[in-house]
Amino acid sequence: MEQFSTIFLEFIASWGYVAVAILMAAENACIPIPSELILGFAGYLIFADQMTFTGALIAGMVGGMAGSIFAYAVGHYGGRTFVDKYGHYFFVKKSHVDIAQNWFDKYGLKAVFFSRMLPVVRTFISLPAGFAHVDMKKFLTLTFLGSLPWTALILFAGMMLGKSWEIMLKVGHQASLIFVGVCAVIIAVMYLRYRKRKQAQAKMEAE
Repeated sequence: MEQFSTIFLEFIASWGYVAVAILMAAENACIPIPSELILGFAGYLIFADQMTFTGALIAGMVGGMAGSIFAYAVGHYGGRTFVDKYGHYFFVKKSHVDIAQNWFDKYGLKAVFFSRMLPVVRTFISLPAGFAHVDMKKFLTLTFLGSLPWTALILFAGMMLGKSWEIMLKVGHQASLIFVGVCAVIIAVMYLRYRKRKQAQAKMEAE
């Protein structure tokens, strides 16, 4: 798909938010278009005052959710056999589906949230969720909550890098792993503080 990068960038430059939504839908429907390319360039356009951050974020989220729902439906109604048989026609690699399946098997619904911030698996996690027929409302909620910080982060990074936004294409995967690590630390700290407050409150009530 790399040979189409210029076409994608021209599409975004010409059609703006609509192009961002369409390409993010395709990416989340398991077509391998790097989100760093889509959102990174959109971030540059924000830097160049050709887009707004809010508009690009909404477009990215609408497209991402639509693509995720499509992939979930394919997994739900087609099953693994259908994906393995026909996926290669849409550039879907069996090895990538296997990675997402292993994540889902290991972590269940939690994988739908955390994997949205990881390379490769973030795109394909909707398929095993569909295979497993998980509750649609829970799937949508976790997909939204996991996709929002990632989408905002990549847009912000592209905006901050400005004309150097293409750096993200080289370091995007490593950056996403760092981002997940930071999120995990923040969540752990917040949880420990919450437990500490609850214990202190329980002690005060006991006295």
